[in-house]
Amino acid sequence: MFDLSGKTAFVTGASRGIGRAIAMALAERGAEVGIGYARRKEAAEAVQREIRARGGCAEIVEVDVSVQASIEQAIEGWVRAKGKLDIFVSNAGIAIDQVLLRLRPEDLHRTWAVNVEGAIWGAKAAIRSMLRQRYGRVIFITSVVGETGNAGQAAYASSKAALIGLTKTLAREYASRGITVNAVAPGFIETEMTASLPDELRKRMIEQTPLGRIGKPEEVAPAVVYLASDEAAFVTGQVLRVNGGLLM
Repeated sequence: MFDLSGKTAFVTGASRGIGRAIAMALAERGAEVGIGYARRKEAAEAVQREIRARGGCAEIVEVDVSVQASIEQAIEGWVRAKGKLDIFVSNAGIAIDQVLLRLRPEDLHRTWAVNVEGAIWGAKAAIRSMLRQRYGRVIFITSVVGETGNAGQAAYASSKAALIGLTKTLAREYASRGITVNAVAPGFIETEMTASLPDELRKRMIEQTPLGRIGKPEEVAPAVVYLASDEAAFVTGQVLRVNGGLLM
């Protein structure tokens, strides 16, 4: 099950955290993976080496998802090199936390440029290629806060909520072309982003999670593998929650 042999995949923000785990999992199932990264080339190369050491296929691709031309050129270059794109995972994201009355316009614009515009332009480039083969899997990584909201995260939570609306819209637009579009909504996951949170906030988040612990990136990745596989051919427009019961 979940065999991705012969498929090609492109994952943004794949040099660390959840993106890294997703790239590793897709490669383990047989996909040839494009490891999208913005600044951390050494980290991306480390992911590539680890995938290759396990017998997988991967290439690193520098891309700034906040720039339309950059994400489009990265995906178009991948398609030219590999001949097709079967799986696009929009994972790259940032969080600039601040309560609304202290939120600066530049912080809002930056958050939406990466989290939303990057996802839109990336999906556009990916779907353009997928239409030719009448097959594709588009997967957005959103967040539990996109559904619940979270104090102090007006920019981040709203951007993640936007991805849910985008998921459902694109699912309706391209279902007839054999392209499924879904989202994965992680809860409180151990990453660099969450590691910097104050201890009191981390404690509160754990207490609110019924499973009573922080999740791991490797526990999010299998959800993406499932949605990318042929076993999920009849699943589209859905948000798959991986949150330890934080939102039911």
